[in-house]
Formats: sequence, C-alpha cells, structure tokens
Amino acid sequence: MSTLLFDDTISTARAAFDGGRGYLAACTVGLPPRSTRDAIVEDVTRAAAGEIDPVAYSAIVERSRSLFAALVGVPPDRIAVGSQVSVFTALIAGAVPDGGEILVPDGDFSSIARPLLHAGRGLRVRSVPLALLADAVGPDTACVAFSLVQSATGDVADVEAITRAARRHGAVTYCDATQAVGWMPVDATRVDALVCHAYKWLCAPRGVAFLAVSAELQTRLRPIHAAWYAGEDPWQSCYGSSFALASDARRFDVSPAWQAFVGAAPALALFAGLDAARVHAHTTHLATLFRTRMGLARPAIDSAIVTWDDPGAADLAALTASGIRASGRSGRARVAFHVFNDERDVDDALRALGR
Repeated sequence: MSTLLFDDTISTARAAFDGGRGYLAACTVGLPPRSTRDAIVEDVTRAAAGEIDPVAYSAIVERSRSLFAALVGVPPDRIAVGSQVSVFTALIAGAVPDGGEILVPDGDFSSIARPLLHAGRGLRVRSVPLALLADAVGPDTACVAFSLVQSATGDVADVEAITRAARRHGAVTYCDATQAVGWMPVDATRVDALVCHAYKWLCAPRGVAFLAVSAELQTRLRPIHAAWYAGEDPWQSCYGSSFALASDARRFDVSPAWQAFVGAAPALALFAGLDAARVHAHTTHLATLFRTRMGLARPAIDSAIVTWDDPGAADLAALTASGIRASGRSGRARVAFHVFNDERDVDDALRALGR
C-alpha cells in the first residue's frame, strides 16, 4: 500500500468520517463527516425544544464564509453566500454588456450554461471543446465561463491558459469550482469570479454555495438578489427599501438556509485544516492507479474523477451490484476518489469490473 495513504493529513481526514469504503461518488454527493451529522442533530434537537437563535445562525454563516475564503485564498469580504450556483451565474451575467459573447466549454454543467442562455439582452453564448477554450477567446468575447473540473468527464481546465487569453481580450472569467474545492488546491484570485456549491467534495449539506468575486468585478455587478441579508447590518435591513447595502461582496448574498450552514461549518473547518496539496496527491494517486489498471489514458492534468465510455451502463451496473457507489453521466461511468478512500477501493472497483 502506498505511503501516501499513511500521510497524517489523510489519516486525520479519514478519521472524521464513519463511512467511505466503497463510496466512489463524492463527485455526486459528498459524505458528511461525523461533526456535520452531530451539529445537525444537535440543532434539530434544540429547535424542537424551542431553542431557536437566529443570531447564532448568522454567526455560523459568517464562520462558514471565513472558512471558505481561507480555502480559496481570499479575504472574507470577497465572498458572497447563497444556496445555488445558477443564482450566482445569473448575477455574473449582469456584468456582460448587451450583445456580448460568452464563451463556455461544450457539455459544461447546466448551472453554468443555462442561466447565461436565458439572460436575454442579446447575449450570445458560444461553446467549444474544453481543450480549445483558451484559443477560442477573441476580441468579441466578453466573458469566459467554465468549470474548473468538468462534471461529466473529470477533465481539469487549463486555468492559466484560459485566464491569460481572457486578460488579453479584456474578458471576465467566471469559474465553477464545485468539482474542485476539497480535493485540489484552488486559488480564487486567478479568476474574476469563482463559484462553488459545497455539497460535493467539501461534504457539506446541499444548499450552501459561495461566490468569490474580485474587488473590480464587484463594482460592475448589480445586486439583483439583494434582500435583508445583503444589508450592511442585516438585522436592521429586514423592512423597507431604504437600508444601505453591504459595502463588500456581502451585498450579493442570498438569504442563507440556516440549517444547511449548521452542517456546512464543521465540514468546511475540516477541509480548511487539511493540507490541500497532500489531499490532491492522495486523490490523484488513487485515480491514476485506477486509470492505469483500467488501461485508460492519463489526462493532460491529473484529476480525482475517472470516467470512461459505458453506453449501456453495464460497468455502472457491475459496480453497483458489488456494493460500490459510483455514477454515470453522458454515457460514461464515473468514479471519484476522496480522502475517505484508499487503495482497497481501487482494488474493489477493479474486481467488480472484472479487471
């Protein structure tokens, strides 16, 4: 067994979870650590007894904001909170001039592409293969929107090439890191805006999303979803329309789902306390081992997600029949390796597939 699996970072992370053996579906839904489960149970128990404290909920939301900021390398005043990627995508669309071109990868997740397609104002959405995205940026491109890691294939975008091309033409860069934060180091300062729903690789409950937005782009965005939580003082912003909006990225907040953040905060704390480079080494080691023994080509950039053609879903059925949780997308079988997995999971999956 690889010495990577005895790394203190991975041992600490694995010890935080009750499950994980045979679970190769973090790219679909992450497993909650015990601390998340315990926090949610305690909160529900207290709420059932009438001990509900909205101010305490807000403190948990702000802690979550700070933890995510640390995970992606920006200060908390650059982070907006919400519940869905698509809502933040609609916000970003507002920064694109009327009639502007938005460039997206073929087959990217619909939470990126669909809100842009329906944004109106004559915006033009053009898609190209991910590998050609940087080369396709031109003088008419106003925004490049892409997932850092493709959900359907696991392919990792060449962020450096994409952002370099976008800067050359003055285009805004908008990156969805939902399939990245938690297994690979992510630096939000490399793009103008970075969005992440935390229920996959960060193992939080569904309904906790974050948007990291540069100071410059903040001046170009309209807070179209602003309500009480977008106020400079949310508790003084519950009524009327005369309250002042927050002076930083909080003005783009969407009123948070409190109970989801109760579970998110301990999960975010877990991952913020890990060495992201070592997590990346562990997850990509397992994925590369599986890929090599399957006879699959190694991608240009290593990924923790492995996919292969499975048009009849026979391989997915074989994995499922063996008690392994995997997934299928766009005619491909898909497995994902996270901190709670080890080489036994690779062996089990290969055995189930008859390799």
